[in-house]
Amino acid sequence: MAMVRECRGSMITTGRLSALRFKGVIRSALAFVLAGLMAWTVQAVELSAEQRQLLLQLPPAEQAKALQMLDQQGAGASPAAPQFPQVVTPRAVPSTSSVEAAARVPGDPSSSVDREEDRKVDLPLKQFGYDLFAGVPTTFAPATDIPVPTDYLIGPGDTLQVQLFGKENAEYTLPVTRDGALNFPGLGPVSVAGLRFQELKAQLLARVERQLIGVKANISMGPLRSIRIFVMGDVERPGSYTVSGLSTMTNALFVSGGIKPIGTLRDIQLKRSGRIVTRLDLYDLLLRGDTRDDARLQPGDVIFVPPIGATVGVAGEVKRPAIYEIKNEKILKEVLAFSGGLLATAYPEGAQLERINQRRERTLVDVNLSETSVLSTAMQNGDVVRVHSILDRMEDIVLLSGHVQRPGGYQWRAGMRLTDVIPAVKDLLPKPDLDYVLIRRELQPGREIQVFSASLTAAYEQPASDSTNPPIQARDEVIVFGMDDTRAELIAPIIEELQRQANNLEPAQLVNVAGRVRAPGQYPLEAGMRVSDLLRAGGQLTEAAYTLEAELTRYDIVNGESREIQHLIVNLGEVLAGQQDADVVLRAHDHFNVKEVPQWRDQEQVTLRGEVRFPGSYPIRRGETLKSVLARAGGLTDFAYAEGAVFMREELRRREQEQMDALRLRLQEDLAAVSLEAAQVKTTERQDLQVMTSLAGQLDKVKAAGRLVIDLPALLSDGGDNADVVLKDGDTLVIPAATQEVTVIGEVFHPTSHLYRGGIVRDDYVSLSGGTTKKADNKRIYVVRANGSVIAGKASRWFGRQSEMKPGDTIVVPLDVERLRPLTLWTSVSQILYQFGLAIAAWNTVGVL
Repeated sequence: MAMVRECRGSMITTGRLSALRFKGVIRSALAFVLAGLMAWTVQAVELSAEQRQLLLQLPPAEQAKALQMLDQQGAGASPAAPQFPQVVTPRAVPSTSSVEAAARVPGDPSSSVDREEDRKVDLPLKQFGYDLFAGVPTTFAPATDIPVPTDYLIGPGDTLQVQLFGKENAEYTLPVTRDGALNFPGLGPVSVAGLRFQELKAQLLARVERQLIGVKANISMGPLRSIRIFVMGDVERPGSYTVSGLSTMTNALFVSGGIKPIGTLRDIQLKRSGRIVTRLDLYDLLLRGDTRDDARLQPGDVIFVPPIGATVGVAGEVKRPAIYEIKNEKILKEVLAFSGGLLATAYPEGAQLERINQRRERTLVDVNLSETSVLSTAMQNGDVVRVHSILDRMEDIVLLSGHVQRPGGYQWRAGMRLTDVIPAVKDLLPKPDLDYVLIRRELQPGREIQVFSASLTAAYEQPASDSTNPPIQARDEVIVFGMDDTRAELIAPIIEELQRQANNLEPAQLVNVAGRVRAPGQYPLEAGMRVSDLLRAGGQLTEAAYTLEAELTRYDIVNGESREIQHLIVNLGEVLAGQQDADVVLRAHDHFNVKEVPQWRDQEQVTLRGEVRFPGSYPIRRGETLKSVLARAGGLTDFAYAEGAVFMREELRRREQEQMDALRLRLQEDLAAVSLEAAQVKTTERQDLQVMTSLAGQLDKVKAAGRLVIDLPALLSDGGDNADVVLKDGDTLVIPAATQEVTVIGEVFHPTSHLYRGGIVRDDYVSLSGGTTKKADNKRIYVVRANGSVIAGKASRWFGRQSEMKPGDTIVVPLDVERLRPLTLWTSVSQILYQFGLAIAAWNTVGVL
């Protein structure tokens, strides 16, 4: 019975606890919804899905009350933020401060003098620290699943999770009531408001042990209360916010969208009951990761952000260039510490300090950051420290470029010569030009350039001679060329420099070589440069060079009034023989031209294929004829079909292809114009347009053949000189084997080939192919002979020998293009298409293709 009473008591207790838990949940839900409604802003932010769901779970009376509060808020309540902060759009980081214009863009009249090596010092500076808020997440909610600190202050709205075990086993979720009490089953009301969590836990465990004999407890924090705080001052969205009880000052700043560029980061105040509780310096967090002053918030706290204080800028070669707010920092050393220190490329001796003097004028002071006394310079509001960089160019080096294995910079040493830079030929790429190496040198103090050349072959043979193995100075550039390289690309930068430093007193030191040399072009003029040196620069002569004489064109300014041209004849043979008198000394802008050997041409050849005794490619001399080459090839075989010979020429093929491309372009333009009218034309005309489009597609596939019609039987006859052909490079002659076919193509019902029979005329073969179709043009049927000639006209048995068919002939029945009125080019198009088709058919018939 005792056990039954205990169980019944346990059930009653559990039922009461369930009822209490249910009421607690309802109260929590009501508090949650009301808190969300009270935090509603004038920006008409909608309820979240969770708030709407909890609102629907309330009794009707509570729902009506909540909606009434919502209406009152919408009618003009004071601005407040929702419990779950609204979306915060990431904002751009300010590049300049509205209160400090220290960062100015290059080119501004008040800026420092711009120098190419100091581009960094003139870049716009950003205010340090404000990018912390540039990437604010689109929603913000402090973590609720982290351990609760032991010093957390308990207040109304907090919830405790209590587990009893031992003599009794039960679990409770106990909220802290508005009067700060905790209704603990079996213990009664316990006042907990204002206690720290560790103190509350110790008191409850002691009372359970003392009042509930045989029962032990485990106590932890459940859902925490929401607290209302205020964020004021120079923040993006000042106002009232409801945040988690674990929120800190930085959490609240994030919720408010961050600090404005005119707000301070160094003196953020936390006020409680009108008194400043603590001050937060965000520089401690940003520069040192120190969060000790990031205090936890309590209900009613006010976070106030005052205006920004004094600022200084640090630009140029520092690790963190920016505009910094100074607080207790007074000297230059402390400001430089904000920037992270100097970079390795910084030039501390050339730093500058911009400041506004007492007369409100901007002045510039040179400061040497390597001196300790300078680092103690007092800083003023608006100062800008600009740290310039060292020069980009390198000293005490030699640059090697061009046709080498390892291009780049090398250490310069006193007494270095050309062979020290290039010790051996193996350091060069294959096929180097050892006779011409270019050396670019900078002359001090104006840094004008001087160019001279050397021969590696001579340098290796006489390494101790200054004339053959020249000394190398610091910052010299050695350029090596290859026999097959494009020298203009390597020399172009040097030519541009020589042209820039030219003037009316000293023309650009450049000369030209053209004609039959390996690398014609423009080259630097060296001191005492002769024709032989220019030939060496141009890679020497080619095999087609005319070595007896060459032409030198010289330009002279006469009395400053006009420019005259002289043409001088140079005995090139004597120059190549080493005669000093013939080796003319060059002047600026001289143009040397090496002529070509008369009648020098690249080897020309023609190709014979098919039924010749010795087919193949044959070199030809200028003016040689086809009859001569056929004789060299042994003539035709016994199986040759001379009437079907096909002669093709590359020059004709290119010309025909250009004409066909132009015709294709005009046809596409006409088709585009006709297509615009396709919707208004009749059905039959639209069908004609489809036919035209199809033919235009076929025209894209047509490629020129370059065929020249010849009469080979007449050419091979004894008196056939009039029919002979003068050959050109690339000509091809194809001699097919004898054939017995006659082909019919075009608008017939059955295009095919027929066995040749003597006495049958053209129309007979057309009838054998089923006759013509309705689209055929019967008046323009023509015959293409096997040799490519065309015979047109009405045929009959009494037409004469001209209408007699021969083996290899092709009969073409064309399309009636008069039916296709919209385009004027269709007659030509039809002829091109069908002639190409018949040519292919004819060549297939005679066995060419």
